Amino acid sequence: MIKSMTAYARAEKSADDLKATIEIRSYNSRHIDMSIRIPAPYQFLEDKLKELVSARIARGRLEIRLHIEDHSDEAATLEIDKARANALMAIFDQLRTIYKMKDEITMNLLLNAGGIIKPVENSPNEEMIWTTVKDCTRVALEDLEAMRRTEGDFLASDFRQRLEFISNCLEQIKKGSADLLAQYQQRLTERITALTQNIVELDPARVTQEAAFLADRSDISEEMTRAASHLNQFEQIMQAPEPAGRKLNFLLQELNREFNTMGSKIGNATIAHLVIDVKSELEKIREQIQNVE
Repeated sequence: MIKSMTAYARAEKSADDLKATIEIRSYNSRHIDMSIRIPAPYQFLEDKLKELVSARIARGRLEIRLHIEDHSDEAATLEIDKARANALMAIFDQLRTIYKMKDEITMNLLLNAGGIIKPVENSPNEEMIWTTVKDCTRVALEDLEAMRRTEGDFLASDFRQRLEFISNCLEQIKKGSADLLAQYQQRLTERITALTQNIVELDPARVTQEAAFLADRSDISEEMTRAASHLNQFEQIMQAPEPAGRKLNFLLQELNREFNTMGSKIGNATIAHLVIDVKSELEKIREQIQNVE
């Protein structure tokens, strides 16, 4: 199946006093690569998120941002930092003594110094939090996959148009190379006649023998057969359910190799132009395949 590696998704999920929000951005990459940003108290979720995402995504760079809002009573619990409060009281007393100040140490003075009141670090309910985050992530992954499939459909449509053009070119190459022996016989005869100016009588059997030798060296039937097979495999891989990017990239290299060989073997201007047109289309497909999962 053709799926793009470029996509974006965002999802929210609430359960009781907990709200999870996740954003996922996906980009091109040769391998699976994840960058996950999670609030400090919830770092225990990182490995679970990686496992969940890896089960759905085969290739691509993923930037994942998780935001959690906990409005439970436990999350809002505060306490006094007694050590800091005592230290502040002591230093204020020293200041009053040194500078003979008569001002009283007030509550506002302590609070303005900061750090007196701090949140209580309660152990999070990991199971409940993971359930909420997991459900939220699954929704986001569904949306991400839908966008990747939609983009992939456009890519597949573009591939099929270009593959049809390449297939037509291959058919023309096949027709143009069907009578190589006759082409080389005529070419040899014309060349020898031009060089000898009809002074030497040509031996038809020898001309045929030389033409057959050249035709055999220029035979591209194997390359055409393999190229046609690669084109068929390309379509089969695009329709298969598993990720297609790596396989398609390999087939593209093989197609390039076959058409390069055809171009080097055939000394025919028309076929050479067809090979150039094909290679141009293959390069356009190669650029697009870099975005296929």
